[in-house]
Amino acid sequence: MAVSDFVLRRQRVMDSIRDGRMFPPDSLHSSPPLVNDVDGRFQIEEEGHQSSEEARDYNHRTGVTSYLCDLRHEADHSSTVAMAVAEPGVVSQWRMKDRMKTGYVALALCLNIGVDPPDVIKISPCARMECWIDPFSTTSSKALDAIGKNLQVQYERWQPRAKYKVCLDPTVDDVKKLCLHCRKNAKNERVLFHYNGHGVPRPTLNGEIWLFNKHFTQYIPLSVYDLESCLGNPSIYVFDCSAAGMIVNAFCERPEWGTTTSSTPSMRDCILLAACGALETLPQNSELPADVFTSCLTTPIQIALRWFCPRSLLSLDPDLIDKIPGRQNDRKTPLGELNWIFTAITDTIAWNVLPRELFQRLFRQDLLVASLFRNFLLAERILRAFNCCPQSFPRLPPTHQHSMWHAWDMAAEICLSQLPSLLRNPGAEFQPSPFFTEQLTAFEVWLEHGSEGKKPPEQLPIVLQVLLSQSHRFRALVLLGRFLDMGAWAVYLALSVGIFPYVLKLLHTTAADLRQILVFIWTKILALDKSCQVDLVKDGGHLYFINFLESPDIHPEQRAMAAFVLAVIVDGHPRGQQACIYPEGHPVGLIYTCLSHIQEAHNVLEGQPDPLLLQWLCLCLGKLWDGASNGVAMALDDDAPAILGKVLSEPQPEVRAAAAYALGTLIKVGSELSRNDGGRDDGLDEATQVAEQGIARVLLEVLCDGSPLVRTELAIALARLASSHNRMFRQAAAAYLKPPSHSTILPASGAGYRSPRAYPSSTLDVEHSIRSNGGTPYRSGLRVVSSNGSAGSAGTSPLSESQMLGDSVSCGGSTDLGDRSWRRSEDGNVYIQCVTAVYALARDPSPRVACLGRQVLRMMGVESAQIVVSARSGASKVSRHQRNSSVPALPPTPSIPGVLLRSTSWVASTSGNLASTWRISTPPPSPPNQQAFMVGPPSSLRRAASLDISSTLNTPWDAPRPSVRVLGDNAVQVTSLNPSTGHGNIGLADAAGMLSPGQSAVYLEAIPLPESTFFKWSCGHFSRPLLEPVHDDEEEISARRERRDREAQDGITKCQHSSVSKVSDQIASWDTGSEMGTKTVLLHPFKPLVCTADDKETIRIWDYEEAAVVNTFDNHNTPDKGVSKLCLLNESDDSLLLVASSDGSVRVWRDYTQKDNHRLATAWQTVQGHKPGSRSIDAVVDWQQTTGYLYASGQISWISVWDLDREQLISTISSHSDSSVSALAACQTHDAHVVTGCGDGSVRLYDIRSRDMLVCAMQPHAHKAVGIGFQPGMGFSKVVSASQAGDLKFLDMRKSSSPYLEVNAHKGHLTCLTVHRHAPVIATGSGKQLIKTFSTSGEQLSMVKYHSSFIGQRIGSVSALGFHPYKVLLAAGALDSIVSIYAGDSIQGC
Repeated sequence: MAVSDFVLRRQRVMDSIRDGRMFPPDSLHSSPPLVNDVDGRFQIEEEGHQSSEEARDYNHRTGVTSYLCDLRHEADHSSTVAMAVAEPGVVSQWRMKDRMKTGYVALALCLNIGVDPPDVIKISPCARMECWIDPFSTTSSKALDAIGKNLQVQYERWQPRAKYKVCLDPTVDDVKKLCLHCRKNAKNERVLFHYNGHGVPRPTLNGEIWLFNKHFTQYIPLSVYDLESCLGNPSIYVFDCSAAGMIVNAFCERPEWGTTTSSTPSMRDCILLAACGALETLPQNSELPADVFTSCLTTPIQIALRWFCPRSLLSLDPDLIDKIPGRQNDRKTPLGELNWIFTAITDTIAWNVLPRELFQRLFRQDLLVASLFRNFLLAERILRAFNCCPQSFPRLPPTHQHSMWHAWDMAAEICLSQLPSLLRNPGAEFQPSPFFTEQLTAFEVWLEHGSEGKKPPEQLPIVLQVLLSQSHRFRALVLLGRFLDMGAWAVYLALSVGIFPYVLKLLHTTAADLRQILVFIWTKILALDKSCQVDLVKDGGHLYFINFLESPDIHPEQRAMAAFVLAVIVDGHPRGQQACIYPEGHPVGLIYTCLSHIQEAHNVLEGQPDPLLLQWLCLCLGKLWDGASNGVAMALDDDAPAILGKVLSEPQPEVRAAAAYALGTLIKVGSELSRNDGGRDDGLDEATQVAEQGIARVLLEVLCDGSPLVRTELAIALARLASSHNRMFRQAAAAYLKPPSHSTILPASGAGYRSPRAYPSSTLDVEHSIRSNGGTPYRSGLRVVSSNGSAGSAGTSPLSESQMLGDSVSCGGSTDLGDRSWRRSEDGNVYIQCVTAVYALARDPSPRVACLGRQVLRMMGVESAQIVVSARSGASKVSRHQRNSSVPALPPTPSIPGVLLRSTSWVASTSGNLASTWRISTPPPSPPNQQAFMVGPPSSLRRAASLDISSTLNTPWDAPRPSVRVLGDNAVQVTSLNPSTGHGNIGLADAAGMLSPGQSAVYLEAIPLPESTFFKWSCGHFSRPLLEPVHDDEEEISARRERRDREAQDGITKCQHSSVSKVSDQIASWDTGSEMGTKTVLLHPFKPLVCTADDKETIRIWDYEEAAVVNTFDNHNTPDKGVSKLCLLNESDDSLLLVASSDGSVRVWRDYTQKDNHRLATAWQTVQGHKPGSRSIDAVVDWQQTTGYLYASGQISWISVWDLDREQLISTISSHSDSSVSALAACQTHDAHVVTGCGDGSVRLYDIRSRDMLVCAMQPHAHKAVGIGFQPGMGFSKVVSASQAGDLKFLDMRKSSSPYLEVNAHKGHLTCLTVHRHAPVIATGSGKQLIKTFSTSGEQLSMVKYHSSFIGQRIGSVSALGFHPYKVLLAAGALDSIVSIYAGDSIQGC
């Protein structure tokens, strides 16, 4: 393959999946061209998206799609942040914290031309050249002066900006003055001291160098200790003399330096380079200059070629070397290319042999030091050929035999071979060396086979040098991008080798072909090192990404990367925020650009908007205006809330969470508000308050979202709102919690119960969410009347006569806020809705969301809800009122000694109500002694009614509670202590603003705002491989899926063709030890496992072959208990256990079969609220693997259809019945059908594809349906149902007149029904300790009943039944603790 073909070659695997497997990498000969890679990648990606959609459709049909297996389900969201994002400082170690510059150079030459030192015996001929000048070609004084000037010129090539001082044949005083002068002027910069001792004796064993006296009659020693004391630190010493290693040894043996292994500051700031060892003499070969060490350090190309010529097969005159055309800084010329290659090779050698920290210090900290050490490697190679070993401190490992020197010899030979023709014909074209092309090819080969566990690529420094060449730059950037994509370790290596300034400088290029790969490279860098944001803004690099984002015809993924880069740039960086809000040279800011792209994405006629792009546009906006008042104002002017509100309905949870995050950051908090000491809302202007109320309305749309990721962001946004609108939240909480004192609640006429129009995807409807038990809307239609029948007046009642709670709530006492903030009905509604939402979040099934909800409650002053009211006659009388049933209940509070507990209907303890008890603390009429919790005269005593919800808040994930201070004339401590915990229960501060000015006020200490981790978690996407995703266990997963599919297919075939005679042979029995019996059972389809759950929601997994308990755990630790059903998700893969609770909550568990290693994948509330008169939801659910739908209903008038791929409610089916759904089954063979049985005995079949959804309905039972299912192998129209009266009805839903078969299975007390998925067998259970099995033709096959004999089966009242999906196995649970498994007669054939 030609070199050009290698240059054009590229292998990239896109994220396309077909048949559940990722396409294998293309072979070497079939790799696509590299030039077309970046542009063509997106065409491949679009085809990959189409393939992915086709695969998704196929997987839906075949049922092999896995659900709830994304990264967001791997573990709890908050705990994955550390895994997704590198720890701060881990990657940033590449950055030099103490960059230095050599500001002064002192050159001391002790040559004494014409006089040889007494300890030197010269050979003839011997080396004579000093700085490429023959000292005997002219007078000694002129030669010495010329040598000094030439040495300065040679050093200036490496550091032209330094100040140089030359001291020729100096005395001791001259050197000391020179060193002091340099240090004084250099200040904290590094000083270089170069010593040439060719005209003086070699250094002494004590580390003394020799100088002259004034008359050149004596050699005067100067201790290196004195030299260092004058020169100071930081400094670098170059000693070019025989036995120079003596000086290095003397330095290292200094007492204050300690051992050579120590790392004192003086050692780190001092660098030494010596020409040879302590017992070695400099070579005198006439082919080399006398100062060969200095020549290597200052003129490496010239000395390297002169040393190479005699050893090359080329017969080349060494004098031609001085005639090589070009300049060293022009890479297109022969001399410039040689210098370029030499730099790349020496950098590569150092990179591969030195520790990373030492490489950084010597080759990246100081330009002059880096050049000297590169050249020092050459000096070691040349001098070792003459039995000299150059010394250094820090000591370097040997490098003279490194393989890269052969590459240098090859490059030198190629260049020298062209030299004669170039000199004969100046117009001849110079052929560049293939060195860089070959090295890039070697790097590409490493990328094909390398990994983190293997040796790093030695060509990485060469890639850095190649970036300087326009001809190789594109290929180098693409290969660099592939390398960075391998992980954080690769990014660290690239940054530590020095790639950062190069890619930063490339952001100023206008080359269109580099844009996409540069965006990708910066994406990988910023995903693992946020600190680069400062450099980007300082250098104006952010404009590059803004321009890229605005460019047309950019692939969505690349645009998402640009949005990610900009999001990181503005993350917590005010200067970056302002630079992007008002970008230089742009007519519109970044906010307008991002919002425009979001709108364009929604206006796409074909296909769905790219989710990654939407996610990062939202996150970029959230970071851009977070804490920036001008950004918030600009966003509101551009109608950002309305635009982001549309994103809240996107199918991807990450996109919805990003939109919620962006909306939440629009709410001003902290320093953005001008607030008084009381923490009130006085700093909010009218426009801001109205705007943030509108944001709250938009955010409440995701209150019932199925993803904890989204609800977490909602809770955090509500926390910000509760902080900035704290007074209003406290007033709303007080109105929401406080029973109407001295008043009677009169329901408005004509109001009744109705189901929500778009539950729960629309904004929370107060009329639905806050209702009384009698079916009257509590907030929108309640009039408050005083106890004597007249309307209550403001100031004496928490609710005013002229205002309706929920329309315009007046909380009394604080009239100024009441007049200003509650004068519009929609204002009051928003805060009431927010308070209702916070209470719902506090009871969320997800622990993290619930923790955040409780934190917001504490911010509202609600924990023990101390409500302080004015003392008056009859104040102890509390009106009873049934609370909203749609708000989840808070658990009851344990009794506290000395406190009178009184239950009220307004806060009834039934499931689904807000709270369970009021704690009324009433002092005796004539107390003999003043109560401990009250001070002051009797006239100042007040009664305090407190709603204690501390038991709800006292959960394992609950944060510590702050203390409470009571301020005012009569300072009291109202913190009530829970004797079981010793913690104080803080109250609703200042009765949520309801006290008169003369009364006491209660204020909470500052509660920190919860911080979102979603942004950091989202950054983890770009820190993982993007070009070639790694799936180490892909083959194992595929093999397991294929094996299980074969097992399932074999089982289905056997079950369908078997003839089951009975199912009564007990093969296993297990005492679960449960005191509550068994509520539901589930048999694993591919493992000998049975899963059970009781009414305490304790999940138990048992291996019925080994008779061993596999795992036991509690579904949750909240007080409301009751399980509805167990389901398995993703049977063919690592299955997940779905646990549906009776209250409508669903929790999905990963690794549930691993002892104490189970993890919650997700949790959400499928059903909220219930019908009037019902005390619980009594949820019923069923799972449909082929579609990924979860159907849920209960004591409501609709069926919720949840898409678990979207984690979103996609439809609500009206039940078309006044009775609630009591049984529900989804068809496992037909995607769109679900059948329900209701409490009135009716049965209904639904098709979610049709417009009306209801297919047919009939009334086969006179009593409540307790079980229903589709008959196996008979299509979706054949249904079997059972009622609690014991009748079993076989229905053909196409003929809705009556059942075609009726079986009197039990004489009452039928408790459960289960239908085999594929075998023609049905099982029923009775409370009379009886199990019967029937065929689909109605024939009774077997009966298992209680036997009192010794050998007979003893079963309890049957409460749960479940068939194995692919075998004729029946699991049965009862009200006792026994779970049994029965096999059919045809078990061998099945």
